[in-house]
Amino acid sequence: MDSAEPGAVTQILRTLSAGDPEAAGRLMELVYPELRKVASSYFQHEPAGHMLEPTALVHEAYIKLVGQQDVQWEGRTHFFAVGALAMRRILVDYARQRRRANKDLDQKRIELKDDLLLSHHSIDDVLAVEDALCKLAEVDPQQAKIAEMRFFGGLTVADVAIALKVSKRTVEAEWTMTKAWLRRELGGIPE
Repeated sequence: MDSAEPGAVTQILRTLSAGDPEAAGRLMELVYPELRKVASSYFQHEPAGHMLEPTALVHEAYIKLVGQQDVQWEGRTHFFAVGALAMRRILVDYARQRRRANKDLDQKRIELKDDLLLSHHSIDDVLAVEDALCKLAEVDPQQAKIAEMRFFGGLTVADVAIALKVSKRTVEAEWTMTKAWLRRELGGIPE
């Protein structure tokens, strides 16, 4: 994730937290391309005219993010980490609604990738990932958080390290173990 101006997002987040009503608009201009890129990755294999489009996901997540009154934004990485959680919740809610509407969905295999954890063959894969992350959170909450930020937020290992306030080396080691655990949990997909 890279902003046009280093520190610009952090500065605007501070003014937003301080109550500046115009900060939300300025923030959107800076973060929209990054949020859109992450959201688009979820829908790259979905058919055209899909009910939930990347733009709608970004807008819904953004409204949730800037509408939070009690958040003291620590910076750009914190914003995108919370954004990952917002997108996760939106996608999971959507997938659950879609599954209820169509009980005969195919169970598809989910392919793990190093760049963003999973290829997004189907929005329904979000439910399998959600179930796996909930199980992982019971075993190792930090690994679950790392997976959430990498998959749903598209954050780099360095960004995750900043967000969790741990070393990059720690995140790399945890990420390796997390991917192995998820491979087993999501169907024994080979490396």
